[in-house]
Amino acid sequence: MHRIIESSDHGWWIISHEQKLWLPAGELPHGRAGNFDLAGQSALKIGEWEGEPVWLVRQIRRQDMGSVRQVIDQDVGLFQLAGRGVQLAEFYRSHKFCGYCGHTMHPSKTEWAMLCDNCRERYYPQIAPCIIVAIRNQDKILLAQHTRHRNGIYTVLAGFVEVGETLEQAVAREVMEESGVKVKNLRYVTSQPWPFPQSLMTAFMAEYDSGDIVIDPKELIDAGWYRYDDLPLLPPPGTVARRLIEDTVALCRSDFE
Repeated sequence: MHRIIESSDHGWWIISHEQKLWLPAGELPHGRAGNFDLAGQSALKIGEWEGEPVWLVRQIRRQDMGSVRQVIDQDVGLFQLAGRGVQLAEFYRSHKFCGYCGHTMHPSKTEWAMLCDNCRERYYPQIAPCIIVAIRNQDKILLAQHTRHRNGIYTVLAGFVEVGETLEQAVAREVMEESGVKVKNLRYVTSQPWPFPQSLMTAFMAEYDSGDIVIDPKELIDAGWYRYDDLPLLPPPGTVARRLIEDTVALCRSDFE
């Protein structure tokens, strides 16, 4: 439930505007509200971290606004709370009016939802399911440079689940569309909330079945098989992609060393 912040309120502060975070000195603000000139602002408690509340304050633009990616190397729990805050702020911003009748909506007092007083419609934050998969071929792993990555990073393949698909079908389709490769022995590993902008990454490991690499140039710049001890620039620690790569490397080491 939203409430007005007082100068003495203490905790972690998620100050969000248009999918950006306020990151003074490159970090999430932590401490008394008065130290950050937040008294009088409306805030929503979205969780706790290390025994202290985490507050969301939205629709405030300040200097030093940055991306959630800038806190990805912090503890995974704090990163997830920051991502939750940005996603909720965007949800409230994009659901000011009812999509059915056009009337003004207001936040629920009991759950993360927006309510329409006119037609009684109720809206919840939408989460887009994605798959991400590490593909192993004996002592090698399939890594690709995506068109959306301009920093030279190579990572595993990923994509959105389409309407009417299972997660397993999405893996097979995405891998085939992007690389021309068929996979087998799919195994679920883990999942990770991914606020770019509102995804849930579902992670798998798979084995190469057949096919030569033929990349989709709209999605990939390059792709290839890389031996586990001779890898290119990888995603940062803390990402599910990095975990999949490290898990695959561990399997290769156990089999080939």
